[in-house]
Amino acid sequence: MRILLATDGSTYSETAAHAVAEQFRPETSKVMVVEVVEPLYFSAPPEMAPGWTPELAERRRELAELAQKSTDAAADILRRAGFTVETRVVDDEIRNGILETAKLWKADLIVLGSQGKRGIQKFLLGSVAESVARHAPCSVLIARAQEKPAAAKVA
Repeated sequence: MRILLATDGSTYSETAAHAVAEQFRPETSKVMVVEVVEPLYFSAPPEMAPGWTPELAERRRELAELAQKSTDAAADILRRAGFTVETRVVDDEIRNGILETAKLWKADLIVLGSQGKRGIQKFLLGSVAESVARHAPCSVLIARAQEKPAAAKVA
C-alpha cells in the first residue's frame, strides 16, 4: 500500500503520523510524507523588476526549511515503526499540492490531520481535509486528535 501522509508540522499532523504507525503494517506499506508550501504572493506593478523584493526569497527559504524539518519529524516517527519512508516538500496551493502529489505518486491512501473546525470558522478558513477528501484520486483517512476531558471544577 502506498500511503501519502500530508503534514504541516502541527500536532494534528503528528496525530496523523501516529495513526499511520498504529493502523498499518510496515511490511506492506510505503509512505511518502509531504508538506506543501504555498507560494508567496504580492501585488506589484508590471514594471517592477524581478528580484525587487529579496526579503520574499529569504522568507521562502525559511518556509522551505521549516517544511523539511516537519516532514523529517513525521518520517522519523514512521521509520521508528519500521516503515519505508520518503519525504517531499512541494511548492503549490495546499489542497492542489496534496492531490497532485497523490495522483503522480499513485497513492492508495492519503492521511492527514484535521483541526476539526466547525461552523463559521470552517466556512471562513476552509477545510483542507474536506477538500482533499472530496477530490482525492484515492481513499482518505482524516486523523483527529482525541480531545482532553475538561478538568472538573472544584466548588
